[in-house]
Amino acid sequence: MKTLTNTELSYFCGQMSLILKAGISSIEGLYMMQDDSEASAEERKLYSEIKAHLDDGGYLYEAFEKTGAFPAYMVKMTRIGEETGTLDNVMDALRRHYNREEEIRLSIRQAVTYPVVMAGMILVVILVLLLEVMPVFRQVFRQLGSEMTGFAGLLFGIGDAIRSYSIVFVALLVVFLILVIICTRTDKGRKAGLSFLSRFKFFRRLRNDIATSRFADGLALALRSGFSPDFGIDMVRDIIEDKVFTAKIDDCKQKLTDGAPFDEALKQSGILSGVNARMMTIGHRTGSSDVVMEQISDISQKKIDTSISNALGTIEPVLIVVLSLVIGAILMSVMFPLLGIVSSI
Repeated sequence: MKTLTNTELSYFCGQMSLILKAGISSIEGLYMMQDDSEASAEERKLYSEIKAHLDDGGYLYEAFEKTGAFPAYMVKMTRIGEETGTLDNVMDALRRHYNREEEIRLSIRQAVTYPVVMAGMILVVILVLLLEVMPVFRQVFRQLGSEMTGFAGLLFGIGDAIRSYSIVFVALLVVFLILVIICTRTDKGRKAGLSFLSRFKFFRRLRNDIATSRFADGLALALRSGFSPDFGIDMVRDIIEDKVFTAKIDDCKQKLTDGAPFDEALKQSGILSGVNARMMTIGHRTGSSDVVMEQISDISQKKIDTSISNALGTIEPVLIVVLSLVIGAILMSVMFPLLGIVSSI
């Protein structure tokens, strides 16, 4: 069975949290969820598989793992919740966690999709001008007893080359689209795409904020469940895709092993800095590290949203200006010589 999306995971955890907090057992709750008229056939099948495992005396986390529809992080947290008797709170925390994960995913998609779509529109407009409009102007020039020269002639030559080697350009376009699909639909492709984007300062900073938000949110969940910082860090490491940030986590764990205080380990490893580090110091001293971690996650999420909004606010006018300049340059390269010919007749 395919892995559930962040939205589906958030909905499932929210439903389970409400059921457990109402004093209803997991099995009874799954029966209720399965009988929901809005549940799809695939959802009913999933609930049935989980119930069958529970009916055989198994644990809920084992049922999650057996179906293959739930990520490893959720399986681990569910096991912790069952072993500590805090499954209702864990499910509620997981609901918030996967809701935040979906917000992050949408932010990433927005940051990448919008500029690509705008650039694609600009390319289409330029191709239409080169392939359709320039030949018309060339015919006009010839009717007036002249030829397109200079920049206009160069543009017509480019358009003529594109027409002559259209198969090659179509093949390159197909290859590009295949690469895009691989980078968006497969795990290896996404990692490769993120690695490439990380070469740019904006995306590198954005990726660090995303990793910080995930780390803080996951660690807040672990600390709230009563686990030690080093155990929580081990769990959260699995949900971080950024290798640079993962190296910081490993360094932080080593510092904790060497006896460094939790807040100092986070600061010295570079996971937290500035205001976030000072907040964590206060939280550690007052015994509210989980609350501070949740606040840091919120701050990082707001930074992500602000960065993307500012970037899109800058990219849009820049692309419009570029499009206007390109179209203007193409048209003026044709119109000025054409007006000169007409005026001499």
